[in-house]
Amino acid sequence: MVPETALPPVPEPYALQNIATRPRPDYSASEARFHHCDGYRLDNDVTIALIAAVAALGVCVVVLAALLLSRRSRRGADDRVAAAVAEMNERMDAMLGDLTKALERAEEEGRRTRTLSELAGTIDFDEVLSRTLDTAASLAGVDAALVALHGLGPKPVFATIGLSEHEAEQPQVVGPPDGRAVRSVRIQYEYPDADGSGEGASVHAGLAVPLSGGSGEIGYLTVYSRSRARTFGEDDVLELEALAGRAGPAIENAYRFREARQLADLDALTGLHNRRYFHETLQREVARGHRYSRRLALVVFDLDDFKAINDRIGHLAGDAVLAESSDRVRSVVRSADIACRVGGDEFAVILPESTLDDADQLYRRLLEGISSRPIGGAGKLQISAGIAELRSDEDATRFFQRADDALYRAKEAGKGQVAAASALA
Repeated sequence: MVPETALPPVPEPYALQNIATRPRPDYSASEARFHHCDGYRLDNDVTIALIAAVAALGVCVVVLAALLLSRRSRRGADDRVAAAVAEMNERMDAMLGDLTKALERAEEEGRRTRTLSELAGTIDFDEVLSRTLDTAASLAGVDAALVALHGLGPKPVFATIGLSEHEAEQPQVVGPPDGRAVRSVRIQYEYPDADGSGEGASVHAGLAVPLSGGSGEIGYLTVYSRSRARTFGEDDVLELEALAGRAGPAIENAYRFREARQLADLDALTGLHNRRYFHETLQREVARGHRYSRRLALVVFDLDDFKAINDRIGHLAGDAVLAESSDRVRSVVRSADIACRVGGDEFAVILPESTLDDADQLYRRLLEGISSRPIGGAGKLQISAGIAELRSDEDATRFFQRADDALYRAKEAGKGQVAAASALA
């Protein structure tokens, strides 16, 4: 192991990519667990009122029908009773429609209340954003929603539902030029007739409210409508403010937890994932590979003669060599690959959905990336590697051991060599 005396800054946390438009989730399963909440009691009250109203109107219809039958000899009276019955039927239909709408509104409000209460029930960052967007998009007349965070990390974070990737990439809502805090921002978009931006094609109205956490304002929550007739009023502001008031602290807490977890998973010197994360991830990927019959490959490599280099240029310069080598590793691995420092000058890359040939190709890219240019006082470096592909009869420990054994076999063959574990017992 090389002493880690120089600690470069940890890489910035990654920014969440836009969440693509997707169907809104079905909360029916979770609703059964909240049958004592206010929304549910409201649903029951409305249902009871609906049944009572229908029963009362039904009695009226029966009475009028009886009157109609008892006075069949008086045609004029029959006509008046028939008219009264028809009118009562119309009123009953209207009342049923009103009560049905009230019941639907109560059910939606109950679901929204439950979702708001659940925001603080998770510390998963993506899940908090998803629940916030789903609730915002369920508001009346809303076709899309966007969370834009600019006060948490070094990079802005955007998450959206109902917007295309192109729409989400456009400039977002900002505060006034003097920097003062605002309560809300209402937007109306007008398009030239030549654009042909018809009903439902483009966004015509928007409403944004600030998201605040314990450290102050962290971004905006914005909803959009594609209807030309839709305008956002005070009631909409109040409703969106209530959601933002719950979502802001939940988003900040989840982000801080994710940030802390990422730092705990990283090697302080190189910024790659550390040994603990490597073994946890390898075990998880091996289990997934066996369960779904997926391919999985592994590359284990180290820097040739690094101990001699470290003794020649000193430990501090040696740490700088490790850090620069790690930067070059990051530049050649795929986004799906998991690069880790497993100890000293030894590294490993997990390759999901990959074969032994893919692992060999990655080794060639790593060799080119690291040895193509000198690194500090160490000059040009070479790397040796062992590669392996997961077998159906092995666990994560045996998988890693085969690749590590192949690495030592490659080093025995000389510098800058690779050996495949497939030839080993």
